Amino acid sequence: MALILAMLLDALLGEPKWLWGRLPHPAVLMGRAVGFLDTRLNDDTRGGGVLAVAILVVGAIALGFVLMALPGIWAEVIVGAMLLAQKSLVQHVQRVADALRLSVGDARRAVAMIVGRDVRDMDGPAVARGAIESAAENFSDGVIAPAFWFAVAGLPGLLIYKVVNTADSMIGYRTEKYENFGWAAARLDDVLNWLPARLTAVLIWAVTRRGTWGAIARDANLHRSPNAGWPEAAMAPALDVSLSGPRSYDGVIEDFDWVHPDGRKDAGADDIDASVAMLWKAWVLGLALAAVIALV
Repeated sequence: MALILAMLLDALLGEPKWLWGRLPHPAVLMGRAVGFLDTRLNDDTRGGGVLAVAILVVGAIALGFVLMALPGIWAEVIVGAMLLAQKSLVQHVQRVADALRLSVGDARRAVAMIVGRDVRDMDGPAVARGAIESAAENFSDGVIAPAFWFAVAGLPGLLIYKVVNTADSMIGYRTEKYENFGWAAARLDDVLNWLPARLTAVLIWAVTRRGTWGAIARDANLHRSPNAGWPEAAMAPALDVSLSGPRSYDGVIEDFDWVHPDGRKDAGADDIDASVAMLWKAWVLGLALAAVIALV
């Protein structure tokens, strides 16, 4: 029941500026904890990274049990809603579609808020693809995965997932600084997202029934990520657009494979709108699944 109420509260309120303009968001606090451990434990070894992740996980478990010990379920509901991101995700993605209808320059600035690639030379279709890819990936990372771990292990599970996912986003890179120290965060994040990423693909496919599961699995395995490819591979045939493909990071063109290579390469604002609509349909199906689990 706490998960259902948290999903509904998140969908209703999202991330109100009047609150988070005055208080640090829990994700910000998690980021500060990761940054502190980075400065103290990053000795360019995997051991230091394993210790940092262990501290974060133990802290998440302890905090989760403390919150669950409070009377009633409202602490679980409120914290759950804070750490789910359905409404904020669709708002950010929708802003890209709205901006693209004004100009490519406006759209580049909007999509830069939700992607990590270079946006300076993006044309309209590249902007649209970036928004759609972010919609699919973040629906998994920001909605389905945290909801899944909330359902499996309550607040401790949710907090573990969110702090590990935050650590991966900050230190889980194959750079000189984080190749070793970020290894544990990146690998644990892969493990925690393995089932939710595939569940996300199932939800998107179930509400669209476009594309075959064999083709989705094939395209997902072409993706550079072991998990992010699944929601993208389900979203691409649903819209009949090609996703992923070549893009630039730090001025270097990366020649990634296309997901759903036979799809259209001219994605636009209407396709972003359609992806947002699919996210809401998949969210409703996820909510129904959570209700069934609660009844069982």
